[in-house]
Formats: sequence, structure tokens, C-alpha cells
Amino acid sequence: MLERLIEKLDALSQDFEQKAASVKTEQELQALRVEFLGKKGHLTQFFRHLAELPPEQKPLLGQKVNQLKNQFQKRIQEISDSLQNKAVSAAEIDVTLPGNRPFAGRLHPLMQVLDEIKEIFKGMGFTVEMGPEAETDYYNFEALNIPKDHPSRDLQDTFYLAHNQMLLRTHTSPVQIRTMESRKPPIRIIAPGRCFRNDTPDATHSPMFHQVEGLVVDEGVSFADLKGVLLSFMQKLFGKNTKIRFRPSFFPFTEPSAEYDVSCIMCGGKGCRVCKDTGWLEISGAGMVDPAVFGFVEYDAEKYTGYAFGMGVERIAMLKYQIGDIRMFYENNVRFLTQF
Repeated sequence: MLERLIEKLDALSQDFEQKAASVKTEQELQALRVEFLGKKGHLTQFFRHLAELPPEQKPLLGQKVNQLKNQFQKRIQEISDSLQNKAVSAAEIDVTLPGNRPFAGRLHPLMQVLDEIKEIFKGMGFTVEMGPEAETDYYNFEALNIPKDHPSRDLQDTFYLAHNQMLLRTHTSPVQIRTMESRKPPIRIIAPGRCFRNDTPDATHSPMFHQVEGLVVDEGVSFADLKGVLLSFMQKLFGKNTKIRFRPSFFPFTEPSAEYDVSCIMCGGKGCRVCKDTGWLEISGAGMVDPAVFGFVEYDAEKYTGYAFGMGVERIAMLKYQIGDIRMFYENNVRFLTQF
């Protein structure tokens, strides 16, 4: 009986190969799979004959049936792969159509402006210094001559971390202190980076923003040097006809202190809606480094003088690109971002 079953399996193998050679479609391939390997398929029926054989012959028949099963499955997979390749090759391709261009990424407009700012200051001999965004109270406030009762230390203005042991820096001024601690004058640096303040988002405020601060310390540094650097910077950024002006102000870490403005880049200083008919646009603050700050870094205030200034990158970008709402930089609107 075993010999007769083996002969039937050989005949079944030949029948399978003949039908497999004529398969042209996926439907025909599926029919071939069901006919030979399905629950009621030809090969499956041979497993029923195992019970009719003596124990010593059962392994021989089982081995033969499993061998054919693997052979049929492998052949069906080969046919399936061949049909898929033919389908791909047969697909119509219009070579006159333009190709699919990959999406090209680009720098965020804020990063473009920040890079431009850094390049201008590098051209004037400044180096770029970086510092941590999570700061201590000492570097963010105390070493900058900001007293304990100053409003900026309030929880409503500053993000505190780890039970008030650390905070998210409210400006990049701590980088100035860290730089002065690490080396002696002359110093000529800018400190760009992200800052954080507990502000409610609106058209001109964001709890996270970018800032660039500058610091120069050396012998004989004057307020006139500060004005010359800022004027040169603004003219390179907005055009050679740009003017600047200073208005008296107060900052704990500079004395004297000033707010500085630039002539309106929209109307050239004549007065318009953007500058509210004043002809000037407010930028940020600046001033001579307070001698008290030098005391924290062990600089001789009788020997050295210095100036510091700051600017918001978002403010510069809004002026440069005529954008009226700071929130647009953070909404991740691709149609907006791809304009720059």
C-alpha cells in the first residue's frame, strides 16, 4: 500500500507542475493553491492514509507528503513574485511628466535672522558664546546685580524648576557672567539663545523667545563705542541709511542705561502706521556695565570698563519680514514658513 501511495504522490507532483506552468494571473494562482494545499486539497487528503499504514511505514509517507508540501509552497511563492514583477514592468510610465521632487527643508526664519546677526557681529570681531538654558538664581539674577526684591524674580515672571533651586533663564546675560568668570579682559562676545518668561502669548509676547546679548570689556571702553557698534550693526542689517537713537532707562546691571531705537525701516523715519508716526522703532536696551557686576567676577572696575546690549531675534525678524504677530513663528504653518 505504501508503494501505491508513493506512486500517487509522484503523479500528483507532475500534475501540480503542469498546472503551475500555465498560471497567468493571481486568480489562477489562488485556485492552484486551494486545489493542492487547501483543507480539501489533493495533498491534504494523503494525511488521512497515515492511519491505514503500519507504524513503521507512517514516517515514510509523512516525510514524502511534507516534502511535496514545501515544494508546492515554494513554487507558488515563485510564481507570485514573478506575477508581481511583471505587473510592475507592465505599468505605463509617461516619461514626459515631471518627476516627483522631494520636499526640500530650509532654515526657520528665526534661525535665518539669527545666523545673519551672528555673521554681522563676527565681522566686527565678536565671538559667539553659549550657555545653559536651565540656570541658577546666582547667574540669572544675583551676579547681574538684580536684588532679591526685584519684580523679575517673581513667580509670575520667571519659570522656576526643582523647588526653586533652578530656573529657566529669562535672558542670555548669565552667559556674560560665565564668560567673565572664565577669562580676563579683553572680552568681545555675543550670547545668542532661547529664553523663557512667564508671559501670556499675544501678538508681541511669547513664553519662549530668542535673544542675542553682547558684551565688550576692556580698558578705555566708552558709551561712544557702544553707539558706534550698534549703529554699524543696524546699518548692515537694515540698510546704510538706518539711524539709531538712545533714550534714558534703567537696568540693574548697566549704569548708565538706555533704550535704543532704529529709524523706521518702512518709512525711512518719516512716520507711518508701523512706527505710529514717530519715525522710530523700539529695539531693546543697552548701557555701560555697572561696576557692581565687575565685583562678582573680580574685575578691577578702576581699570576696566565695558558695555552690554541686547535684542530680541523675534523683534528683528518681525521688522525685517513685516510680520505683525510673533505667534506665527511657532504655529508650524508650512505655507507661512516656506516663504522665507
